[in-house]
Amino acid sequence: MNEFVTYQSEENYALITINNGKANAISHEVIEGLNAGLDKAATENKVFVLTGQNGVFSGGFDLKVMTKSPEAAKELVTKGSKLSLRMLSFPQPIIIACSGHAIAKGAFLLLSADYRIGVEGDFKIGLNEVMIGMTMHNAGIAIAKSRLSEVYVNRSVNNSEIYNPKDAVKAGFLDLIVPVDHLLPATIKVAGMFSKLNKKAHAATKLKVRKQHLQDLENAIELDLNSDISINS
Repeated sequence: MNEFVTYQSEENYALITINNGKANAISHEVIEGLNAGLDKAATENKVFVLTGQNGVFSGGFDLKVMTKSPEAAKELVTKGSKLSLRMLSFPQPIIIACSGHAIAKGAFLLLSADYRIGVEGDFKIGLNEVMIGMTMHNAGIAIAKSRLSEVYVNRSVNNSEIYNPKDAVKAGFLDLIVPVDHLLPATIKVAGMFSKLNKKAHAATKLKVRKQHLQDLENAIELDLNSDISINS
């Protein structure tokens, strides 16, 4: 895809890996690489498996971009929101092998996938936007509401509560946690199960189940285009 996102095609799935510095930040280049990976997985009709570096799935948006200017922050957040919209409506199953920490946009990617497998350990998962001075954007709220229970929406979005992997399952960020050395085998097993789904039925059902949430997210993205998005000191 590019130097920050790699694509490995296997029999039942495609493995897409983010590799962008210590925090595995979500930058313009990473989003471009992920969209290219989605394009290729759709063409190959394969389950889309997304993972990160050992110990960190993603620490969120690239802070160098987010703190450059409100306009720069809005541009990157908008691209990230559109990526989540695409993932939530993507015809192929999407599995995330969460290899460690998943913060901010990293956690939103978890909320944009069909199945999420995390690893045991002292890892942090959650939405820290309010903690670092960012008023949560409308699209972020829409994504959280679509995948988290009401009590966890408030705890996660309003209070920036960060969870360990076990509690992240309760909150709705993850579906399953496994020992670190079991992450890839467990992911391959789930991908094999997903590959047996009728692809047309899966895609059509996903759109039915998420119809209102997808509409809410589209509307939220439009609202964000007319709002200020920046990190306050």
